[in-house]
Formats: sequence, C-alpha cells, structure tokens
Amino acid sequence: VQLQASGGGLVQAGGSLRLSCAASGRTFSRHRMGWFRQAPGKERELVAAINWSGGSIFYADSVKGRFTISRDNAKNTVYLQMNSLKPEDTAAYYCAARLSVIISDPNRYDYWGQGTLVTVSS
Repeated sequence: VQLQASGGGLVQAGGSLRLSCAASGRTFSRHRMGWFRQAPGKERELVAAINWSGGSIFYADSVKGRFTISRDNAKNTVYLQMNSLKPEDTAAYYCAARLSVIISDPNRYDYWGQGTLVTVSS
C-alpha cells in the first residue's frame, strides 16, 4: 500500500481544512487507517483512526467534536475534516495504515504517507 496525503495549508483560527489520503493497492479496504500529527519538538500522536468499515472510530480528546475521519473504499481514500481549527493544531499531518486493530503507537503502523503541513494562525 502506498499513501499520498494532501490538503494541508495555512488557515486562520476557527477555519476548516479537509485532508485526503489516497492509497494505491487492492488491499486498502482491509487496512485500518490513521491520521497522525507531529508538531516541532513533539512526538508523533494519533489524531484519528478508522477501521475498514467505518464502524470503529477513534479520536484524540484534543480533536473530539472538531475533526471527522471518514473513508471511501471505492476511491481508496481516507479523509480528515478539520473544523474550528486552533493554533495548537499546527503540525505536519501523516496518514498511516495497518492491517490489525487500531492502536496509537506509530511504530506499529506498516505504511505511511508523506506529511502535509497544516498551519493555523491566530
């Protein structure tokens, strides 16, 4: 599975962005997908994750109620809709995939996309 993330940019606080992660490979629908972020000087953290069907979803407490993860298996794409953005959401955002259950440890993910930078100005 190869992953290509896009959709980052510069936005004012309170604004919205939609990140996309396009996957290649016929096994995309079997993979759990996660969005991680990493701010300068900080560890990479799991922001949101979704299982193959969309029936199991995880959100970090810091983004609950503001971010929505979804996937379209027909298009081999996972999305992260980010609303009410805050300056503390500024980070490089990465999509990642693994076959087994959703977990927060980035070292346990098998495939990674390149980062897409999100900058939220105050």
